[in-house]
Amino acid sequence: MASYTGDRTIDGISVLVDGKPLSPHYDQLRLTEHGFEWSYEGPEPAQLAFALLYDHLHDAAAAKALHESFMRRVVANFDNEWELSSADLDEAVAALRSGQRA
Repeated sequence: MASYTGDRTIDGISVLVDGKPLSPHYDQLRLTEHGFEWSYEGPEPAQLAFALLYDHLHDAAAAKALHESFMRRVVANFDNEWELSSADLDEAVAALRSGQRA
């Protein structure tokens, strides 16, 4: 089970999966050149949403289809420090696919 963590400090933003930097997966979808951010809208939080989903699902089409709603319903609620498990991502994806609030 993977563990995803994010940390925003005065020195910048860090997003890790199992202790290693999360790839933005630009080879699958490039929304920005400026890395990750977490908020309600914009290319950087959208890139984070896509990267989290793609890393977890290993399915570019599904990650592309879900990343905007995942950004607004999950990423927008992240604090300066956050953590998600694979189980958390499974639950969020199931809720998004069923039309429920993630």
